[in-house]
Amino acid sequence: MQIIPAIDLRGGRCVRLRQGDYSHETIFGDDPAAMAERWVSHGAARLHVVDLDGARAGRPANLDSVRAIVGRVGAAVPCQFGGGVRSNEIVAEVLAAGVERVVVGTKALAEPDWFGSLCREFPGRVCLGLDARDGHVATDGWTNVSTTLAIALAREFDELPLAAIIYTDISRDGMMRGVNLQGVEEMTRAVRTPVIASGGVTTLDDVRELAKLRVAGCIVGRALYEGILTLPEATRAAATARAES
Repeated sequence: MQIIPAIDLRGGRCVRLRQGDYSHETIFGDDPAAMAERWVSHGAARLHVVDLDGARAGRPANLDSVRAIVGRVGAAVPCQFGGGVRSNEIVAEVLAAGVERVVVGTKALAEPDWFGSLCREFPGRVCLGLDARDGHVATDGWTNVSTTLAIALAREFDELPLAAIIYTDISRDGMMRGVNLQGVEEMTRAVRTPVIASGGVTTLDDVRELAKLRVAGCIVGRALYEGILTLPEATRAAATARAES
């Protein structure tokens, strides 16, 4: 299981939100590329980059920062990017910036046929971003909650050549209160596509329990930034738990 540091961009800076609330922002740095380099030096094998401005605006707004991150860490550490990815043109632009995978959420729910064609055009390079509150898909930078169940949407797209499903429990995100293990387990059992868990990963026990569920990875944000977890110890804990399960 990969431990994937999150780099959330807003106004060209590294920030973290609480439960996706843009009014509860903590700034962790003014240089996203330097932050990416820091996580790579700690052993990151992949980075998860989110354009918070783009998620609300419907189009990426921090691609200069993304290019700087990719330029700093090089091809050895792939990046996945989400936030306002809602057209073929944007996907092409983001991939041209050197990103390995794009994450699509809002547009997948709104236009499933388009999403299916995108996945077939870029097999293995598109992730389905499922951000959920109380099990229902949230869109537009988490500002709207739909009536669609996250598991139902995941099943609908499970036959596509997806790179992964990134499942985020918004109520846990940035709150340092642990992972919704039941929700993650239900998702992994519902689909064959690799699942990456996100939201609330705080302790080594969280990491161990996720590794036992055999998820492909977990995205960690505030716990790394505030030093509650370190990347090397989390990586070791995941490997040990996976081997023992």
